[in-house]
Amino acid sequence: MDTVKEEINDLSRIGLDKEKSEELADKLNNLLANYSLFYQNVRGYHWNIQGDKFFELHEKFEELYNDLFEKIDEIAERILTLGFTPQHNYTVYQEVSDIPESHEVSNGYKAVQELLSAFKILLKKQRVLLNLSDMIDDEGTNAMMSDYIREQEKLVWMYSSFMKDPEI
Repeated sequence: MDTVKEEINDLSRIGLDKEKSEELADKLNNLLANYSLFYQNVRGYHWNIQGDKFFELHEKFEELYNDLFEKIDEIAERILTLGFTPQHNYTVYQEVSDIPESHEVSNGYKAVQELLSAFKILLKKQRVLLNLSDMIDDEGTNAMMSDYIREQEKLVWMYSSFMKDPEI
């Protein structure tokens, strides 16, 4: 009977291993930092884009930053659901993010190249989270990562197709 109580005490309020949940929350906080820098970069692309593809890219960047904004909130709420605190300091985001702050925001093709690089980073991190969440039976995080990966793989295909414009 004591073994059952000990096992239950090792579980979080949603029934996951506390130690593994903390590892997952740490990785989610890192993902949150990367999403936050990516979001701000995309806002910059949207605001400053110039050139012949302005109308097309201006609209696409707005769609993307709105989606990123929702994902930032979902990631933070998932960290809270796991019983931990989402990081919210931008200085920490800049220290831990693998997505660099963008400084080239007016050229549409350069912006799309940066988008593709950022998606590569996010996809790698999300696959790590997908595997970890699967190992600890965390269906909530697992489903979220699976959805994000599926959506972003399609966006990578679409933005990559844009870069093959014969006018370039």
